Amino acid sequence: MERRNAVVGRAALFGARRPAWFFRIVQWIPAVAFIGLFFYYPLAAVLRLGVEAVLQGEADALPLGSAFRVLGFTVFQAALSMLLTLAVGLPGAYLFARYDFPLKRFLRAFSIVPFILPTVVVAAGFESLLGPRGWINLALQQTGWIGRPIPFLHTLGAILLAHVFYNTSIVLRTVGAAWERLDPRLGDAARVLGAGRRQAFRRVTLPLLMPSILAAASLVFLFDFTSFGVILILGGPSFSTLEVEIYIQALQALNLPAAALLSILQILCSLTLIAVSGRLARRMEAASARVGIRAARKPASTAEWILAASILAALAALFLAPLASPAARSLLRMDAGLGERSGVRAEWTLEYYRELFYNRRGTAFFATPLEMAGNSLLAAAATAAFALAFGIPAAALLSRPTRIDRALEPLLLLPLGTSAVTLGLGMLIVFSRPPWNWIRSPAMIPVAHTLVAFPFVVRGLKPAFAGIPERLREAAAVLGASPWMVWRTVVFPIALRAVLSSAAFAFAVSLGEFGATSIIVRPDFPTMPVGIYRLLSQPGGLNYGQAMAMTTLLMLFCAAAVMFIEWEHQPAKPA
Repeated sequence: MERRNAVVGRAALFGARRPAWFFRIVQWIPAVAFIGLFFYYPLAAVLRLGVEAVLQGEADALPLGSAFRVLGFTVFQAALSMLLTLAVGLPGAYLFARYDFPLKRFLRAFSIVPFILPTVVVAAGFESLLGPRGWINLALQQTGWIGRPIPFLHTLGAILLAHVFYNTSIVLRTVGAAWERLDPRLGDAARVLGAGRRQAFRRVTLPLLMPSILAAASLVFLFDFTSFGVILILGGPSFSTLEVEIYIQALQALNLPAAALLSILQILCSLTLIAVSGRLARRMEAASARVGIRAARKPASTAEWILAASILAALAALFLAPLASPAARSLLRMDAGLGERSGVRAEWTLEYYRELFYNRRGTAFFATPLEMAGNSLLAAAATAAFALAFGIPAAALLSRPTRIDRALEPLLLLPLGTSAVTLGLGMLIVFSRPPWNWIRSPAMIPVAHTLVAFPFVVRGLKPAFAGIPERLREAAAVLGASPWMVWRTVVFPIALRAVLSSAAFAFAVSLGEFGATSIIVRPDFPTMPVGIYRLLSQPGGLNYGQAMAMTTLLMLFCAAAVMFIEWEHQPAKPA
């Protein structure tokens, strides 16, 4: 009783001296300080450098024709990738919405896996499948159909195929969910009034689905527009988008004014695309409120079974082949062994995994894959901790927002609309000179990753905090609990599953982040995506096999994080 009275007394005394708005400001300080120092300050430096380049006549370093040519190719490849993704995804969305078949729930859940994989892993997967040492070329050469490997890499086709693999799940989820909720009575009414099957689809079903199709298309276009790792690895020097050109100008040409001008162009385009995507998403939500639920059924005829099997086989080939290919290729040697100049033979081996732990060339900055994995895991753990430390107070405030909170929210979520490459460039400009000479600190990597993960963590935690009944907080406060005790004993236990899920998501984002890391990474502190890119950039069968082995390990780490997220999203068992 004495302890309770003491708590009540301290809470009353503390509350009497400080108004409520004071505590809200105190809770905002960590997130605002972090975003301000590590995002807006570097972003302002990029903008200032770009404007100075124009005013001082340094813009000649970036010819206007070259900038528009890069922008034109970026838009072209994104538009073409979007159309191909819709062509592949819409039949799959129809299949999942209208039919019931074995393993449907598993296949629908598995379809999200490609979307969360790191870009480097996806690029390495297609390289192992279709590259000069890939399975397709090896099979064609072994059967005598071709004498030399088909040059698939460094072509537009490689970029488009990887983008379709990456983003088809968006169409399956977005359009499939809308199609599943479509009210069947509207189409039936059109058929009763004399419309044919195609006419009813064109005049009734398609207009109702159009908001979801446009929303999915805009999201796919945005992701294709900002693609970096896929184009850098699979496109090669002949294909350069805005993201890749920023990277080339900053790190290879050492032309920071040109990189800054390209970054400004990229930011303006991304913000425009995000605004369009958000507007289309709101239209889709408004349209979904007017539809009903239609139960899926099993295919009724042989033709329907053949149609369903064909679509499933095509989706399985698209999703499984690039995932299984690097794992199998990491165990198969198709080159001469160590110390051998000839006698190429094919054999199963663990050599590529064993060689990951040796520095054969004696390179000073060599880091073994074990060290790279340690770097990645350490950075991912720090990213999860940072994202929760700054994201929990922000999400709690935004769950019950005031006018000031609503004004701050878009400013906190703006990193979502900025490319990781631009983030890395800004940090390179600001934190590579006094008084903020921190760019060589290993802590900068989780800081950059936190900027990427922070908006997702806030968006994931905000509904969880908003769903906690206010009467529980008030009851605890009436019983004498201080604000901290209310958080510790009421709010945090209820939101724990969402907190763990957000931490796992931030962990997974950090494991696969490549854009910002490729710019600010230290030579002696590489992460796994950077290590894979380095190995793929070097000639030799051993480097290639090691890249496939490390890709397989990174896939396993990401799969573990995703499985944890899925486990956290399972419904809680009744007490």
